[in-house]
Amino acid sequence: MKTTIVSWLVLAPLLAFCLFPFAVMFMSALKPQTELYDPRWIPSRLAWGNFIEMWQATNFGVALGNSLYISTVSTALTILCAIPAAYALSRMRFHGKQAFRGFLLVSQMLSPIVLILGLFRLLVLAGALDSKLAVAMINTGFNMAFAVWMLESYFSTIPRDLEEAAWMEGASSTLSLRRVFLPLAIPALVVTALFTFVNTWNEFVIALTSLRSAENYTLPIQILSLVSGRYSIEWHYVMAATFVATLPVAIVFAWLQRYLVTGLTSGAVK
Repeated sequence: MKTTIVSWLVLAPLLAFCLFPFAVMFMSALKPQTELYDPRWIPSRLAWGNFIEMWQATNFGVALGNSLYISTVSTALTILCAIPAAYALSRMRFHGKQAFRGFLLVSQMLSPIVLILGLFRLLVLAGALDSKLAVAMINTGFNMAFAVWMLESYFSTIPRDLEEAAWMEGASSTLSLRRVFLPLAIPALVVTALFTFVNTWNEFVIALTSLRSAENYTLPIQILSLVSGRYSIEWHYVMAATFVATLPVAIVFAWLQRYLVTGLTSGAVK
């Protein structure tokens, strides 16, 4: 009990520091428009209608659906493509293996903004400008190196004896990978999928360059439109939109965390 109290006392300042921006967003979103610049934290009344008005006035629902679509597709493609690459790096010997690892490391140093002009020209030539699927595929390419590094490092910790035992029982390489290897790699798959989803959800430069019509905007672009080129900014709408935009990521993290803990506590013997 004493250790628990001390731990919470130590973590309390860090927790307050992390939650402070969310508290500012939430309380600003609940302020009436006439009290936006009032330094008081608690408004005279809680304007819950700001969230409804923001949703209707800013086309927020469409942008939310676009972000969910792009993030989900990009995460699924990244995991599907990264699994065989990471498995090959972990289990197989081939010429150029170290060079490929170095290439993955170097590719992590490239920011999307460095390649955005070339990507824009490729999208124009391919007729894929203003395409949500194209944005998802580009994000997949930028997330691939990180996903392969994450999975390869975890795959290397799984004992080879488990696969060899499955082979001795007559299982093929594909069957042993699907039935024996991947279930043990659930923690790494969950963590990689989570980071990929969050990176795609928060991505701004690619979406801003590639998407042209308002019906294809993602949440970061839609929120930008609330403050860009406007004479008067409705900050209560901006704060409400920003706060709601963080909720899906928090929900996904809370949901996947259960599977992450379960996977970490499940041993190979079990």
